[in-house]
Amino acid sequence: MVSSKDVAKHAGVSQTTVSRVLNTPESVKQATIDKVMKAINDLNYIPNGHARSLVQNRTNTIALLSGPLHNPFFVDSTSAIVNYATKMGYRVNVQFVNDQKLNEAYATAIEHKVDGVILSCILLDDPIFEKLIRMDIPFITYNRKHKNNDYFVEIDNFKAGYLAAQHVIEQGHTAIAWVGGHLTVSTFNNRYLGFLQAMEDYKIPYTKPYLINTDTSKQAISSAFQELMALEQRPTAICAGADSLALFLIDDAIQNKFSVPADISIIGIDNVELSSHGLIQLTTVGSISEQNLGYLAIQKLIEMIENKKNSCIQITESVKVFDRRTTRKI
Repeated sequence: MVSSKDVAKHAGVSQTTVSRVLNTPESVKQATIDKVMKAINDLNYIPNGHARSLVQNRTNTIALLSGPLHNPFFVDSTSAIVNYATKMGYRVNVQFVNDQKLNEAYATAIEHKVDGVILSCILLDDPIFEKLIRMDIPFITYNRKHKNNDYFVEIDNFKAGYLAAQHVIEQGHTAIAWVGGHLTVSTFNNRYLGFLQAMEDYKIPYTKPYLINTDTSKQAISSAFQELMALEQRPTAICAGADSLALFLIDDAIQNKFSVPADISIIGIDNVELSSHGLIQLTTVGSISEQNLGYLAIQKLIEMIENKKNSCIQITESVKVFDRRTTRKI
């Protein structure tokens, strides 16, 4: 087995110099670095992760920009990403950000050299997309995508919104509300459009007070619930733009002495792990394969890194309804 002593002998330097080249190269003359790196290559010596990154011009580090942890989708996806990346020998620098602080998050993520970027917080018309392309760094988005329609892993969000509405319509509901997030992101925008299409296809009337798109904080969702319950004709069903919003709405219903689904049916989208919990049993729409989008995305990103090629990734997972206990026929 090749050792640092062998590298030192081959390069004609001391072991201390080899260590300095691998750990503090800025303190070593370039000619010496070249000599040691040639010896490392000649002998195929890979002492540790740091040396490997020097030899391959890699940091073995990935930047992850995830949405906020009040959304269980990002809890599930972050765990999947970090676990898989770690297994593959990569460190993951994680930032949990909201849409109001994207520019700061982007700057922090790329100010240090990384081998790739995986992000779920991109906007439809986000300048970071072109910037990442110009930087020639492997990257991929998951759950959301850019308007350029490339480098993404998602579920069929339009169909998800459609199926959510269709499900409660076929249960007999006609007073149906929508509570979603900002339409500047592909996820909520396409789910909202799918919801509206189903309402039109089934000729279900809807009015502006029934359609609420706001930020995804608990406070905003609570305000939306209060608005809907204050209407003269309250909705009998709410389609939530994400499971996180559906869970907030269920909590609000319980706090306000409404029974779910006896008084109001609530359906989400995402099928996060928490939605199938025995005490929750949220009716939702999610991937037919039930694959974690973060897991799919990190697999593709590492393939791009390892192959040194920015492949054109366009993955849209088909969806279905997971019919549980938070919706009912009327």
